[in-house]
Amino acid sequence: MVYKQNFVSKAGASTDLGNQKIFYVIALASVLMAMLFGLFAVTANPTIISLAIALIAGTVLLVWPEWIIWLILSLSLLVVGLIPLYADFFATKAAWGVSLLGFFLMFLAFIKVAISPGIVKNTPAFIWAAFGFLVYALLNSLIQWHSMGEFLSGFKRYFQLWGLIFALCWIVFDKQEIRRWQIFVLLVALVQLPFAIYENIIFVPLREGLQNSFRGMIPIDVVAGTFGSSLTGGGASAEMAAFLIIVLAFLLARRMEKALSAGRLILLAPLVLAPLFLGETKAVLIMLPLMFLVLYRHEMLARLHYWLMGLIVATLFTVAAGYAYLHNHPGQLTLVENIESTLDYNIYVRGYGNNYLNRTTVLIFWAERQGVHDPVSFVFGNGLGSSHSGAGGHVAMRYPGYGIGLTAASTLLWDMGVFGSGLFITILALAWRCAGRLRRESTLPTVRADAAAIQAALALFGFFLFYRLGVLEILSFQIVFSVLLGYLAWLHRRHVVAMADNRS
Repeated sequence: MVYKQNFVSKAGASTDLGNQKIFYVIALASVLMAMLFGLFAVTANPTIISLAIALIAGTVLLVWPEWIIWLILSLSLLVVGLIPLYADFFATKAAWGVSLLGFFLMFLAFIKVAISPGIVKNTPAFIWAAFGFLVYALLNSLIQWHSMGEFLSGFKRYFQLWGLIFALCWIVFDKQEIRRWQIFVLLVALVQLPFAIYENIIFVPLREGLQNSFRGMIPIDVVAGTFGSSLTGGGASAEMAAFLIIVLAFLLARRMEKALSAGRLILLAPLVLAPLFLGETKAVLIMLPLMFLVLYRHEMLARLHYWLMGLIVATLFTVAAGYAYLHNHPGQLTLVENIESTLDYNIYVRGYGNNYLNRTTVLIFWAERQGVHDPVSFVFGNGLGSSHSGAGGHVAMRYPGYGIGLTAASTLLWDMGVFGSGLFITILALAWRCAGRLRRESTLPTVRADAAAIQAALALFGFFLFYRLGVLEILSFQIVFSVLLGYLAWLHRRHVVAMADNRS
């Protein structure tokens, strides 16, 4: 009995000693972390402070991935794009916090796969293509190593929100959560109108007064809603327009499948479309018909009258957008002169903006410089960040003022080569096939409608590769790209599971 009491007392003392050690470790770690973040604060460096805040938030939220997604959605679509209008010096730094949350989400998705390998079952092929592109970009850049700054800046720009793609595929989110995110995205589309009006009233006149002081500045470019613009630079008006056209595609597709009432469509569509007529994005004249063509392509033969109605509506919208553009540029150029000027700096020899190259000659220039002269770089590129002039990419510095990274297509070719560019296009192609399968096989009208709308969005992403750099660089547009691919993966997995349950 005495032995038993001594054993219990020793065991209790051992437990107390263990608890004390844990307490001391936690206390010491807390003091060190407090000192570390205190040093972060006194630096007054916005980048370091943003990273520290994101580090704390990301660590705390690792057990709640849905809240990480909420933060990424709200900050990327409603906050980060507006900061440059009021504090341009802080804009780039603030985006780092969102990027870090995106990488936390990617880390969480990969940990989920490592812990539960079975969840990769039913993963669609385009997700594996995306994972393959990520691995290829890392290995290719490490093999062709140039500098840490170039590598990190390139990796951050390319993959800062790809965590959404993998998380929506491999982390389980219920239908209600997805529905809430869908409603939020629709609300983001609706708030573009008041912000576009505000920018038209307040910032366009300010930029008109500053126009002579900043070469190449176009005042109306500031009308980009919440997608990003600055007082003295350019704006993401094209990215906002593409986003709104994608949202319109979802509304039209749901109406086509009788999953949305005509009354709601008539109420929502004008609010979604209105910001397109407040800016000067000429690409709307291509993107809007392209969306209608892809969305209603099956109706052309099956229900010709239905397709003709859509064609008439699309034509009216396109004509109205063209008229709005000319109205926003009164007394400058006639319609014919405008068309000639647009062709000149997009297809012919004139450079785009302050660059020597334009959207067509940038590809020709790459073929001339990376063809037979450098076959290795032609196939494998020069590594992440090599063509980005803003971050001092070593290839971009070789051709100052040329604008070799003007579009996503040229950037991919210079950075990742033909092989990497082919991998990226494969992602879009496999996603298209996945959406097509859902549209054919699903019995749910909402799934068929969303699959059709995703195919229209993929066509716009394909156009954007040769039009802008948004898919690889602009945070507010990258989230549209990542969310759509992730949502498609979520739909695919649910569809496969539902089919398996029906067969059993």
